[in-house]
Amino acid sequence: MKKNYVGPMYLTLAASIWGGMYVVSKYMLASISPLALLWIRYLVALVSLAAFGVVTRQSWYIRKKYIPLILSIGVIGYFVSIWAQFVGTQLSSAQMGAVITSATPAFMAIFARILLKEPITVTKAIALALATVGVLLIIGIGDVGNLSKTGGGILVIAALTWALMSVLIKKIPRHYSQLVVTTYGILLAVVLMTPLALSEFQSDEMQVLLQPAMGGGILYLGVASTAGAFYFWNKGLQLVDASRAGLYFFFQPLVGTFLGWLVLGEEVGLTFCMGTFLIISGVLLVLKGDGAEC
Repeated sequence: MKKNYVGPMYLTLAASIWGGMYVVSKYMLASISPLALLWIRYLVALVSLAAFGVVTRQSWYIRKKYIPLILSIGVIGYFVSIWAQFVGTQLSSAQMGAVITSATPAFMAIFARILLKEPITVTKAIALALATVGVLLIIGIGDVGNLSKTGGGILVIAALTWALMSVLIKKIPRHYSQLVVTTYGILLAVVLMTPLALSEFQSDEMQVLLQPAMGGGILYLGVASTAGAFYFWNKGLQLVDASRAGLYFFFQPLVGTFLGWLVLGEEVGLTFCMGTFLIISGVLLVLKGDGAEC
């Protein structure tokens, strides 16, 4: 009985935290560059994850054959994808950031076919088409400027790279702790982005970061949306079937859209709603996973 509600609770909490991340990052990106904010977020997350790993006595050993996978996860997922999320959100809106990246499960089907030889069924193909049209509808149609369209395109890159990273993680044996894998990936991302972040870091940004509101945002991004949400998501996946677990991902765009409207005053237009409906329909079809193979 306990597992019937504890697993969904973990997954819902993780996805909801990620939804709030777009609103927090949108607020903070008005005063600090995306790369600098991402670097600080990861520093905080790295310390939190490492400390939690030590407390829980995780094994930090990784066989050499899996090191290239860890490197790919760090570069593709924790560096390129998250950086694209920040930049795309800065150029568009918190709502657009939350909804476009919710197409990630649909994009995973293509990479799973290529890397894991999983079949793409007719249902999956239709779902991918729906999600693609939904994304194009949001970033290419409606009363949005060229800057917002650019931001939407960057957010698509974020969704694609996060989907690729998610499939790469599935190639790592299950006996390896996802906490350890995540920590190593973030460590690599921190090393890669440190020279770039320091070169862009402005002296006045440090003064901004010392403000109480900004400090709270950093803790949210680093501890809650990175270290905490990753832990809750992985914990929930241990208690819920993967096909069901993906459904809870939709709390991310729902929370992101609601908070974007409530906190930032962002408007929800007809084309945005239509695109959201198509993306959610597509991902739901992928999660269902029924149908003949193409």
